Amino acid sequence: MESIVEIADRLRAQNARVVMGMEGVIELMLVALLCEGHVILEGVPGTGKTLLARCFSRSLDLEYRRVQFTPDLMPADILGTNIFNFQKNEFILQRGPIFTEFLLADEINRTPPKTQAALLEAMQERTVTLDGTGYALSPMFLVVATQNPIEQEGTYPLPEAQLDRFLFKLHVGFPSEEQEKAMVTLHGHQTAMPDLDRLDVRPQVKREEILAMRQAVASLHLSDEMVSYIVALVRATRTHAGLLHGASPRSANMLATAARAFAAISGRAYAIPDDVKALFLPALRHRVVMTPTAHIEGSDTDAILRQVLASIPAPR
Repeated sequence: MESIVEIADRLRAQNARVVMGMEGVIELMLVALLCEGHVILEGVPGTGKTLLARCFSRSLDLEYRRVQFTPDLMPADILGTNIFNFQKNEFILQRGPIFTEFLLADEINRTPPKTQAALLEAMQERTVTLDGTGYALSPMFLVVATQNPIEQEGTYPLPEAQLDRFLFKLHVGFPSEEQEKAMVTLHGHQTAMPDLDRLDVRPQVKREEILAMRQAVASLHLSDEMVSYIVALVRATRTHAGLLHGASPRSANMLATAARAFAAISGRAYAIPDDVKALFLPALRHRVVMTPTAHIEGSDTDAILRQVLASIPAPR
């Protein structure tokens, strides 16, 4: 646990030095890293979502690829395609950007659902199937997607099956006044994306250490009372009057795994109810669907999930 906390502290410090006002988001991205989960960063343009993803990937020393999602993007632009080689008289796989370790899916909700669905198999099974042949992806494969709020021009809602593959949906808001002053002081001399080399952003953890930390997290104890608490919370979303569709069983598995990781970076070898409470909203806000009545009444998903959280007593 001491090693995990030390590495997590280094990652927190380096990313917070470059991207101000996102300490909570960075914390949950660390949790996602330790339990092999994918993350959506949602916020208006200009809040530093892409910068955070680039800085986080540089801190991990993983192979990095970026895909700019646009309305004309096709599945083959992400997965790749088989091209016939006339010299060898055979098809050669031209690998797409998905064959990487850290994939930044930038503005993922600006491409139609057909292209978004190209990520489904890769995100869930870490494999890509092309023309009937399966290709394994790296065990480090991680997707960090950015998106603008759905109310903005030119956005498409992500399919429910796609959303359910993401561990967290994290809201990226505006920094405080002091944080914004610090940001302008650091980055206010240019309009282009900050140079990570100039900012001395360096890898803070090796691949072998990430794999070892993941194994340690998977072995953390989760008591029967904690399992019952997680399952009760997830099942309560399926009976709430304000929700048309509740969370899937996969949500309970992901919430349990995330609670273990949250405990590990907090220096504990066991999860407690406060871990689940801290993760409940980011882990489930994209997995439930509100009723039309709740929409008309002006409610939102987070408010309903807080009601669910308050309705289930936590174990002592």
